[in-house]
Amino acid sequence: MKEQLKQFLPEDRIEELLSIGKEKSYRTSEYFIRAGEMPLKIAFVSKGLMRYVYTNDKGDEFTKAMMAENNFISSYSAMVLGKPSYFSIEALENTQLLVIKWSDFLALQKKDIFWVRFLMKFLEKGYIIKEKRERDLLLLDAETRYKEFLNEFPGMDQRVKQGVIASYLGIQPETLSRIRRKIIF
Repeated sequence: MKEQLKQFLPEDRIEELLSIGKEKSYRTSEYFIRAGEMPLKIAFVSKGLMRYVYTNDKGDEFTKAMMAENNFISSYSAMVLGKPSYFSIEALENTQLLVIKWSDFLALQKKDIFWVRFLMKFLEKGYIIKEKRERDLLLLDAETRYKEFLNEFPGMDQRVKQGVIASYLGIQPETLSRIRRKIIF
């Protein structure tokens, strides 16, 4: 995990972050956060794959995002607003996380502006991803969205069930099957 964190942090800061976090394993289908819960933690994905998922009253799932290795996950707006999360964060495969209490991370920020800037970088990255995703959903047809997905997430189609990919793309699984057949042939 230290090696992965070197991508984001100077060596002297890695121990600071590790000292307030705990490594935790999640098995496929386990939840880091469930919709309706008050989220009080963030995590770094060191191995595996998580998804942000909304579920409606009928049980239909809508995948908001997928977060693989070297990403931070949280229900950030819910923590900032002090409200329950609208979505769940679920393991799509066996996953290793560094789990950090939000209160402990806030304490780091109060001590040192470095951690405020660190958080800002990840918020900016998340905002850019969210803006592109919204644009794609509004302006691109389903086939183009799938091709973009394959380019942005190489190999992800082998790691994730097709129903999850369809829900991420905002289409029905049958539509994804037709698109995949068309692209392959």
